[in-house]
Amino acid sequence: MSYPCLPSLCFSLLCLAPMAPLAQAQDGDPVLPYRPSVASPAQLPVPGQLELEAGGLLSKTGATRRASLPYTFKLALTPEWGVLLGGEAFVRARDATGLGDSGLGDTSIVLKRAFLLDSATALGLELGWKLPTAKDAIGSGKRDVTLNGIFSRDLGVVHMDANLNATRLGTSDPGTGRVQTGWAASFSTPVSARWGATAEVSGTRLRGAAASAQLLLAATYSPTPRLAIDIGMARGLTSASPDWSLFSGLVVPLGKLW
Repeated sequence: MSYPCLPSLCFSLLCLAPMAPLAQAQDGDPVLPYRPSVASPAQLPVPGQLELEAGGLLSKTGATRRASLPYTFKLALTPEWGVLLGGEAFVRARDATGLGDSGLGDTSIVLKRAFLLDSATALGLELGWKLPTAKDAIGSGKRDVTLNGIFSRDLGVVHMDANLNATRLGTSDPGTGRVQTGWAASFSTPVSARWGATAEVSGTRLRGAAASAQLLLAATYSPTPRLAIDIGMARGLTSASPDWSLFSGLVVPLGKLW
């Protein structure tokens, strides 16, 4: 079974990305990227502007390999309320025995509430449902429900997003719990007019199972306020975490609905 090459994927994204803004006014509202970090910001995009986040992800855990094309559609109904629709447009996975499968991944729907305290501080609350649209060989085959709390703050030139969440799993291994907790702390900063950097630590914990944790580092490039391109990697910090992950993606507006 062959896997997509990350350099080829990144090159394709970098070539295609500049085309998206050409079809839209350059002086429109800027995008608000949620990727590439695990943590979500409390803030919502500009109300009425439909945004697309898409990319590629390769990961290795022991002898297993996984490649996917994650996506997220984001739409703010008001400055305080928004909805997100995301998932994996395609997944190709191979287990330790060399057997593999491919197809559509699971789909998630998230209702989001932002609490804008001041120009530098915001709180957020997300209620999400994971729908089992993937094959059992790729996904869990069950529905999950997640509640995520968010604290976002500007610390000078550094922006911080801290997330703490709990997921009610639709299925779990024998001897393990059904509620998985997760945490993430992301820090991002501009390094020039168009380039930025992100560092993040995140992890999960489930009763009866080993905890996971990872360190993520990424670079972002924004040739215009209406386009953001990212590339980076994550390294597992525990035995229960993926050994490494490589990713690249972009964020563009699809249109102003109102």
